[in-house]
Amino acid sequence: MKFEDLKPEQIDRVIQMAWEDRTTFDAIEQQFGISPGEVIHLMRAQLKPSSFRLWRARTSGRVTKHLAKRSFKVGRFRCPDQRDKG
Repeated sequence: MKFEDLKPEQIDRVIQMAWEDRTTFDAIEQQFGISPGEVIHLMRAQLKPSSFRLWRARTSGRVTKHLAKRSFKVGRFRCPDQRDKG
């Protein structure tokens, strides 16, 4: 699937996920079927040039954006002070 095939709300969600530090490109690919290169292309097309440069600087070399490079357990962050709801 190409990002051009995504609905506007899906594009918004991909952009949101791409900005999140702990969301990997692999998770975006699994959920939306677009490769990391296509995510970069989508971000370049959808963001202002200055915002795209900020995003690229933020994600370039960031270990958390690549599942294979992560050293921590994959899962949701849970603060030790947070109560269990179960």
